[in-house]
Amino acid sequence: MIDPHSYSISVQRGEFDGENCFEARIKEFPDIIEYADSFEEAYELAIDSIETTIEIFIEKGRHLPDPYTPTDDYSGRVTLRTSKSLHRTLAILSELEGVSLNQHLCNVLSYYSGVVNIPKTKSPSGFWSPMAKTIQKSKAKPCLTVVKRESTPLRKEMTWPETA
Repeated sequence: MIDPHSYSISVQRGEFDGENCFEARIKEFPDIIEYADSFEEAYELAIDSIETTIEIFIEKGRHLPDPYTPTDDYSGRVTLRTSKSLHRTLAILSELEGVSLNQHLCNVLSYYSGVVNIPKTKSPSGFWSPMAKTIQKSKAKPCLTVVKRESTPLRKEMTWPETA
């Protein structure tokens, strides 16, 4: 018999249908979702649902999904294509911070992956520019400069005064 604990169960707390509770999901069975008042109860309901689902699948002769086995197929290398203006802005910001462009990108991605809730607003422009504010938690040299979308392009048409 397959151990239901070997399946990938994620439990998260949140507001679901207007109620604060815990939601349990099983990666291998995306149609199973359980809700409960506590983490433990949601997890146990998920285990019970997996056991019941396994029994039903075996009874009906259906194929059971194998428990997910995480693999470390990630090399840590990512190829990124971006606009020239964003590339230039990020290169300038990394220079200002005194770090390589690669390290600056890692800092920005790490920050936005775990700390910031990015607002869901659309900007009409495809250009990026540095904000005047630098995120700084200590009196040490700042390690991250926030970049935001701006409604005006970085390059502006300039007219030079005529000289006599």
